[in-house]
Amino acid sequence: MLLPNILLTGTPGVGKTTLGKELASRSGLKYINVGDLAREGQLYNGYDEEYDCPILDEDRVVDELENQMREGGAIVDYHGCDFFPERWFHIVFVLRTDNSILYKRLETRGYGEKKLKDNIQCEIFQVLYEEAIASYKEEIVHQLTSNKPEELEDNINQILKWIEQWIKDHNT
Repeated sequence: MLLPNILLTGTPGVGKTTLGKELASRSGLKYINVGDLAREGQLYNGYDEEYDCPILDEDRVVDELENQMREGGAIVDYHGCDFFPERWFHIVFVLRTDNSILYKRLETRGYGEKKLKDNIQCEIFQVLYEEAIASYKEEIVHQLTSNKPEELEDNINQILKWIEQWIKDHNT
């Protein structure tokens, strides 16, 4: 059976991981957190002193994911999207969160002042939405609001309906 690949992207703290895990458990698709994948496989090529974090080796991440993406049925979660092959995804969801809510979430994670400010600016300027629109066909890119638990539930149900329809359309 053919299954779709879904990309969840957006600024850190918008709720990609919560949504992705819940979606995977309800849909039976496979959840892939690119940050975790990189950590487990040490898929880095340096360290960013300014942000105090490792630098992702994008080519190695792509190589690592290629087979799973070819099989289909993957929900990929990452705060960037311009390095993934366009052919991988059938739909892209960009999660958006109000700045005040996002600020609190990132503060809770212990983000330093610069990292906080840069991520909030990233959200204000719709950086990840712009990146998604530039990297994929506009008609497959959708924005979802992710401020409250009720919105999480709405987003899950909306995506589950989309998955169900996609499977029907591609397996007849």
